[in-house]
Amino acid sequence: MSILVIDDEAAVRDAYRLLFSSPAPSRSLSRADALAEELFGAALPPPVSREAPAFEVSFAAQGLEGIELAARALQEGTPFKVAFVDVRMPPGIDGKETARRLRAIDPDLQIVIVSAWSDHSVTDITAVAGPADRIFYICKPFEPDEVRQMARALCERWDNDTRQLMVLRAKIAELAASEARAQHIASHDFLTGAANRMAFQNRLVERLEAGPNDLFVAFLDLDHFKHVNDTFGHDAGDEVIRMACAAFCARAPEGTMVARLGGDEFGVLLTGTDRETAVATCQGLLETCSGDFSVFGNSVFIGASCGLVDGSCHPDCDAADLMRFADLALFAAKQDGGQTVRVFDKQLDASQQFRQRIEAGLFYALASAELSIHYQPIVASDTLEVVGYEALLRWNSRDYGTVPPGVFMPIAEESPVTLLLGDWVVERVLCDARGWPGKFTAINFSPRQFQRQDFVARLAAEARQNGLAPALIQIEVTESTLRAHARQSRKIVDELRAQGFRVAIDDFGTGASSITHLQDLAVDAIKIDRSFIEGMDRDRPSAAIVTALSHLAAGLGLDIVAEGVERISQRDVLRQLGCTHLQGFLFGQGQAVERVLSASGGEPSRSAAG
Repeated sequence: MSILVIDDEAAVRDAYRLLFSSPAPSRSLSRADALAEELFGAALPPPVSREAPAFEVSFAAQGLEGIELAARALQEGTPFKVAFVDVRMPPGIDGKETARRLRAIDPDLQIVIVSAWSDHSVTDITAVAGPADRIFYICKPFEPDEVRQMARALCERWDNDTRQLMVLRAKIAELAASEARAQHIASHDFLTGAANRMAFQNRLVERLEAGPNDLFVAFLDLDHFKHVNDTFGHDAGDEVIRMACAAFCARAPEGTMVARLGGDEFGVLLTGTDRETAVATCQGLLETCSGDFSVFGNSVFIGASCGLVDGSCHPDCDAADLMRFADLALFAAKQDGGQTVRVFDKQLDASQQFRQRIEAGLFYALASAELSIHYQPIVASDTLEVVGYEALLRWNSRDYGTVPPGVFMPIAEESPVTLLLGDWVVERVLCDARGWPGKFTAINFSPRQFQRQDFVARLAAEARQNGLAPALIQIEVTESTLRAHARQSRKIVDELRAQGFRVAIDDFGTGASSITHLQDLAVDAIKIDRSFIEGMDRDRPSAAIVTALSHLAAGLGLDIVAEGVERISQRDVLRQLGCTHLQGFLFGQGQAVERVLSASGGEPSRSAAG
C-alpha cells in the first residue's frame, strides 16, 4: 500500500512513521463500546482476526518535494495510492496548492487533507483538488486508528478502482477491435479481400473533395467470364476472380486503390498521374489478365476490358457521375471487342441524350404495352413452400430490345415518368395478385412515390377496389429512401401499418444500416441484399453478417428475407441461421403472370388478361 505523507513538522512525520510501521492493535474496548455494553448489556462480538496491511510510506517535508516524489512514482509505474497533506507548511506552498498540483499530476490519487486550522474551507480545497469523491479530511490531533483505517480503506478503494478501470479498458479495446473487424467486413469484398463498391465510392467522394485534378477512375471487367462459370462451375469462377484481383493489385502502382465492385467487375482509382500514364497503367492491368490461366487443373483463357474516366475533364461531376461514365466507357470497350482501354468522352456519353431517350422511351412504353410485370416466388424457409411473390418491372423496347432494370430504373426515378410508372405498376400488380389468394405480394416503390402526400390513401383505395386485404401487400423501400426524410418516412410507415399493410426495408445492410433505423421505424421485415448471400456458404465474415442480421431481426420480431439464393448450400446455411423467407433463382426466376397462375392452378382475371 503505497502512501505519501507531506508535512513540515518532523514530529508529525515520526508519528506517521510509527503508526504505519507498527501493526494495528488488537481490538480494545472503546468508550463507545463500553457505553453500549453498559446501556444494553450486550456482549461485544469477538474480535475479527485480520492480517495487518503492509504500508510503504514516503515522506516529504514540503509541498514541492512531495509533488516531485509523486511525479517520479507515476513515471516509474508505481504511483501513490493515498497522499496525506498538511495544510500549513511554511515557508513553501501550502496544502491547498500542493493538493492542486498533485491532482494535476495524478488524477487517480486520493488526497487526505490533515490540519488543525480552519483557514481553508473544504469547498475551496475541493474546487481546486477535486473531484469530491477523491479528497478527504482529518483534523489534528488525529487518532492512529483513524489514520490507519482511512489509509487502508482508501488503498483498497484505489486497488478496486484500478481493477475496474482495467476491466473497462479491456472491454473498450475488445469493442474497438470488434468494430474494426465489422468495418473491415462491411468495406471489403468477401471473396478477394479487396475493397468493395461502397468503400470505392466513399474513397472517390473523399478524393473529389480535394479536387478532380490528376484523378482517374477505371472500371475493368473480365472477358469470357460467363463461359468459365458455365463450363467449370462457380468455384472455378471464384478462383478466376481471386487470381485476377491478385494480379491487378500486384501490377497497380503503389497507393492505387483496387476494388471488386461485384461479379467480375473491378474498380481502380488512380491519382497523381497524367492521362498518358493512366492509360498505360490500365493497359498493363489488362495484360496481367490476358491469356491462359490454370484453374483446378483446367486451362482457362480470359481477358479483360477497361473504361477510363479523366476526372479533370469533368470538374462539376460527383462520384456517381464518374462511376457511371466509367461504366459507359467499359461498355464501349466491350463493344469494341474487349481487351482494350476506352477513355470516356462526350460522344460516348451522350449522357443527357441517353437519359432523354430513356425517358421518352418509358413514356412511349406506358402507352404501347412494352412494359410487363414478372413475379419471382418467395418461399418460407421452414417448409420451402411459396408464400408470396415479388413484382419485378420489365421493359422490352421496340428500339432497344430488352432494357435491364438497372439501366432504366435510376433514370426513371429522377424523371416525372416515375409517378406514372409507379401508378401503372400498382394497378397491374394488385389486379394480378387476386390470382393467388392467401399469398402476399411485394411491390418496390421509388422515393418519389413513397413521399407522395396521398401515397397511403391511393394505395388503400386501390387495394379495396381489387378486394385485397392490406396484410397481403408488402411495401418495399430502400434504407436510403427512409433516411432521406426520416420524420416523414416514420409517419408514412405508421400510416401504412395502421391500414394493415406490411412494410419491408429492401437491400438492408448495403447503406448506412443502423439499429436506430429499425427502432424508429416499425417495419415488418428486412431483406438482406444478395451481395451478402453470394459467398456466405464459403465465407465466414459474410455468414457472420447474415447471422447478426438474423439475430437482430429475431430480437425485434421481424421477418428476414434472404435475396439471391442460387445454391442448395446457401439455402441450407440460411435456414440454419434463422432466415424466415428465401428468394432467388434456386426457387424460381421472375415469370409472367400467366405462367405463375398456370403453375398455381389459378386463372387470370379479365382485366389482367386484357
